[in-house]
Amino acid sequence: IGLAVYLGLPIFLGASLFAVGAAVLIAVLTLKKRHRIDTFIGLIWAVGMAIGVIFVDLTPGYNVDLMSYLFGSILAVSSSDLYFMAALLVLILLVVTLRYRDILAVSYDSEYAGLRGVNVRFFYTLTLILSALTVVISIKVVGLILVIAMLTIPVYIAEKLSSSLFSMMFISGTIATLFTLVGLWFSYTYDLTSGASIILVSAVSLGLFLLLYRGK
Repeated sequence: IGLAVYLGLPIFLGASLFAVGAAVLIAVLTLKKRHRIDTFIGLIWAVGMAIGVIFVDLTPGYNVDLMSYLFGSILAVSSSDLYFMAALLVLILLVVTLRYRDILAVSYDSEYAGLRGVNVRFFYTLTLILSALTVVISIKVVGLILVIAMLTIPVYIAEKLSSSLFSMMFISGTIATLFTLVGLWFSYTYDLTSGASIILVSAVSLGLFLLLYRGK
C-alpha cells in the first residue's frame, strides 16, 4: 500500500503486485522447508509493513486514509474497488475449479503428487499467490491487521464440520459471509468500526462453537 501511494498507483494494484511478489518469495524459501513457513511469513509481513510505512513517510503531502486499510471500513470501498474485488474473486474461483485436484494433491501430500507428475513447485506457488490475493480482497472490509483472523476462524470451524477440501472451502466461505453480514449489522447498529465488529462477531462465534463442539 505504501509503495502504491509513493508511486501514485491504484492502492489495490500496488497491494496485489506486492502480495504476489511476497507469495513467490515465500514459496521459494519454503518449498523444501514447509515447517518454516510461519517464520518466513512473519518475517516478510513485518518487513513489508516497515517498507510500506517508510514509503508513506517519503510521500509528500499524501492524503490517503491509511486507517481504513489497517482496520477496515466498508464506507471506504468504492465502485472501482468492488470491480477489482469481483475480478480477483472470479480468477480465484476459476483456478480452484479447474485445478482443484492438483491443488488438493499438493496441499495434502506434495511428495506423492510429484510422483504422479504434478508440478508441485507451480501449484504450491499458485496456492500461496491465491491466498495472498484473498488477503488483498479482504483489506478494505476488515483491514490489514484483522484479515488474518478472518481467514483462520471460518476455516477452523469449517474444518470440524467438513470431510473434504471442497466442502471445507464452501462451508468456510459461507461462514465468513455470515460473519461479515452480522458484523456489518452490528457496526451499523452501534456505530462501530466495521472491521473490528466483524472480527468480534467471528471470535464470539468461535467461542460458542468450541463450547458446543466440546459438548458433543
